[in-house]
Amino acid sequence: MSQEMIIRKAVPADLQSILRIYEYARNQMRLSGNPDQWKQNYPPRETIAGDIADGNSYVITDGGEIAGVFAFIIGEDATYQRIEQGEWLNQDAYGTIHRMAGNGTRKGLFRLCEQFCESRIGNIRADTHACNLIMQHLLETHGYQKCGRIYAADGSPRIAYQKIVHHNS
Repeated sequence: MSQEMIIRKAVPADLQSILRIYEYARNQMRLSGNPDQWKQNYPPRETIAGDIADGNSYVITDGGEIAGVFAFIIGEDATYQRIEQGEWLNQDAYGTIHRMAGNGTRKGLFRLCEQFCESRIGNIRADTHACNLIMQHLLETHGYQKCGRIYAADGSPRIAYQKIVHHNS
């Protein structure tokens, strides 16, 4: 396998590989004490297909094989309009990382995702479940600050994070 991983927009032909990665991620979440964040078939096929169609789904490849996937959306996120027990660091335009997952074969996927997103906008938000200690650790290790609590579309609470990146001009 190649030592260099590449991020590209997902295409419809990637759907089955992406579904397998999310299945692996759901199993890993359950094994690590996080059975509630991505229940059964989350994210649903329709959400993934919508991300692909909208140009918001990205895959991380290594030697042509898909090792990871994430959605990155620049613009307002409806679930981020209300925040409790804190506040966002600013109200500037932002991008949101959603549905980050890997297939367990490569390390460093989050860092690649983060670098990719930061190269597009200097204000990044993300959220995760209280039981997702792995994602909390990744976010905090990479300089994201806890901002409060938001609620996912299904009404379940999430820890909200934000990172402001200062680009050198």
